[in-house]
Parts: sequence; structure tokens; C-alpha cells
Amino acid sequence: MADLYIIHGWTYTVEPWKHTLKMLAERGIKVKMLHVPGLTEPSKKTYTIADYVKWANENIPDGAIALGHSNGGRILLNLCANKPNKLKYLILLDAAGIYEPTMKKRAIEKLAKIGKPLKKIKVIDKAFHKITGTTDYSRAPENMKKTLANMLESDKDLKIEDVTTKTFILWGKKDTTTPPRQATAMYEKLPNAELKFYANWTHAPYISNPDELARAIGTLVERLRK
Repeated sequence: MADLYIIHGWTYTVEPWKHTLKMLAERGIKVKMLHVPGLTEPSKKTYTIADYVKWANENIPDGAIALGHSNGGRILLNLCANKPNKLKYLILLDAAGIYEPTMKKRAIEKLAKIGKPLKKIKVIDKAFHKITGTTDYSRAPENMKKTLANMLESDKDLKIEDVTTKTFILWGKKDTTTPPRQATAMYEKLPNAELKFYANWTHAPYISNPDELARAIGTLVERLRK
């Protein structure tokens, strides 16, 4: 069994994790990066959160330490809510899971309608998605757009307070995708959690701060596996 199982976020390659994983290996920490179906492992299926929970349950052994980044955190929160004794420890890294029907979402919808006639031009399309923060959605094949919608919708039904697994929340203060207020909301709902903010981390610290992320994860895993 690996020392740590990681479920990545909504990304089509785990290559950016390479440096962090290398540093963890150098510390003697055995990590298994799980490749999420439909993302790093292409699929024509449209997934629900129940599908991903079943997949995670089958690929992570009982009593393991698991880390979920972004959408990976959402999957693990749902797993632990449904199977309280599945994991020994849960680590959430800038995790999704807080339902927040924000003004930004409505603004994106309005911008999408306004920008639709212009999006045939590739340069404008790229700039539009950069501004609105919808790059992941724009890159997704149709079935995965539906999957992403399913993931966002599932947050309405996620009862974070049912997650009794000992949880460690690591979060970047510069995260604009899942902002720090969501970390605080998770911490307040989770009955058995610790929260630590990192001043310079973005939503993807394995890109912005890979060395510091490796140290933070490594120190925590070394502490937990004793």
C-alpha cells in the first residue's frame, strides 16, 4: 500500500505534479497518483459524483491516507461522507465541494451570451475563457462538460458535516478558483479538521509553489504514518 493516494483536480495531464511527486519520493514517501476517468484517462461516458465515489472506493484501499486537490477533494469528501471508515486520514488541497451560487457564475453566463458571436475567432475565444475563468470547461469534450455540470450540482447535496474522518485542510490564500472563504466554510462544517493557509499558494500550488507544497505534504504524511 502506498503512503499517500492523490486524486488530482479537473486537469487533462498530471505532468505539472511531476516536481512535487519527485520531491516526495526523495523523502521516501510512496505516492500513487490516481488518474481520473474522463480526464487524464479519456472516456466518452458522462460521470456523476456517485460514479467517481465508486471509482475512488475501488482504487484506494481501506485505511489509506488520501489527498484530493480541487475536484479530487470533492470526490474524497463524498467518499468519506458515504463511507466514514474508509480512510485513515483525509487531506484537502484547495478542494471543491462548497456550493456557492455566486454573482460570478451569473456574470459568466451573461458574458457567454454576449461573447458567443465572437467565439468563432480562436484568439478572442482564448482571451474570453482566460478572463471568465472557464478554461477547463472550454477544453472539455461534450460528455465531460456534462460531467463538470454534474460535479458542480452535486455540491448542493454534499453534507460535509457527515465527514468524520480526521481531515487536514491545506489552502492557498491566493486561490481565486476555490477562494479562502471556502476553506473556512469547510473547516467550520467538518467535525474533526485542522486548517492551514499558505500565503503565496494559488489554486495549483504544484505549479506556483511545488517545493513548498512537497514540504508541506511530506511533513504531514511523515507525521500521520507514524
